[in-house]
Amino acid sequence: MTTKKQIFLTGATGYLGSYVADVMLRETDVELLLLTRARNREESVQRFWAAMQLHMDPATYYSYLDRVRFLPGDLTAPGLGLSEEDRKHVVEHADSVLHMAASLNRKSEKTCLNHNLRGTLSVIKLAREIQSHHGLRRFSHVSTVAVAGQRDSETLREDDAIEWERSDYDPYGRTKKFCEHMVRELLPDVPKTFLRPSIVMGDSRFAETSQFDMVRAFCVLVDLPILPFSGDGRVDIVNADWVGRAIAEIHLKDAPKHEIYHLSSGAASHRITEIARALVASGKRKPPRFVPALEGSFERIMDQLAGMKSKNPATLVGSLFKVFLPYITYDTVFLNDRAVQEIGLAPVPFSQYAARLYDYAKRVNYEYPVVPLPSRESVQKTAAPNQARGAARA
Repeated sequence: MTTKKQIFLTGATGYLGSYVADVMLRETDVELLLLTRARNREESVQRFWAAMQLHMDPATYYSYLDRVRFLPGDLTAPGLGLSEEDRKHVVEHADSVLHMAASLNRKSEKTCLNHNLRGTLSVIKLAREIQSHHGLRRFSHVSTVAVAGQRDSETLREDDAIEWERSDYDPYGRTKKFCEHMVRELLPDVPKTFLRPSIVMGDSRFAETSQFDMVRAFCVLVDLPILPFSGDGRVDIVNADWVGRAIAEIHLKDAPKHEIYHLSSGAASHRITEIARALVASGKRKPPRFVPALEGSFERIMDQLAGMKSKNPATLVGSLFKVFLPYITYDTVFLNDRAVQEIGLAPVPFSQYAARLYDYAKRVNYEYPVVPLPSRESVQKTAAPNQARGAARA
């Protein structure tokens, strides 16, 4: 019988989830029980590879699969769509639950309701079964700083973020706030951790990314000659490699010092003018000029574009700004000293890698070039001659 920790993980095929899975597979010996929206194991392997190829080559990927148990299912299906056998395995063997899967659709109330609320409730019910069977070491819920709702020119600590009387920007923040509430109310006897990322954009180590929504919004912004708002506001942007590491390390700890962590750039957050300069640091063009007096007119135009029935570049731009403009201009940062102290590492300032991210996103036209997973046999055949050549050189 295995003595390794087995972690039930949702959202591993997502952008941020792939970072967490990468840290856990490379740096620990834990086994991952992955809820995967797929019909079978073969399809699960392909879906997981689509996310993990940002981090590793096929040979490395195959070498980790013996520590991954794929659980085909669906966050919105009854019982998560798990087979009787898979659910039984999770209940009997899972050491902890790390719930990351969610809908990031900031416009659709229905999608956020089904994925974030119904899905989280199903994960909580599974966690209750595990707790009743043998006890649960930890339930970690990856939330968002958006639970803080509508803000203006504030600096927030974790315990001050949620105010139920405060309005929310969108269905995403609203449903994630209630997800935290459900976890607290329905798992009172389970150790819990709430991890709240801010705006996660790019990797400090390399230019490639597979998540482009917010990146596109910023690229479109700095490509405009004039920006219709103040450049003095702070924007809390944090690198995905730091956030993924923080989630993995804090979840694996037996006794984190706190229950809630902001995974953010904190007091080091850049002002919009600094971000604009960093994004065009390659020197190909000048940063945009800021004209706050135009903000109201700009918002009305973006609303009109977003509401058009025809789909074209203009409606795409309108939809982007209707969704993301509040998060760009609300001048609010989320202090991160808890997370920095917990893992002993601070995030990398966005200005240090922003230009690489901008150039890459424009080069691939905001679409990550996914490469199909080659067969294990072909990978082994390729590896054998390389190993022989390496031995001969030695």
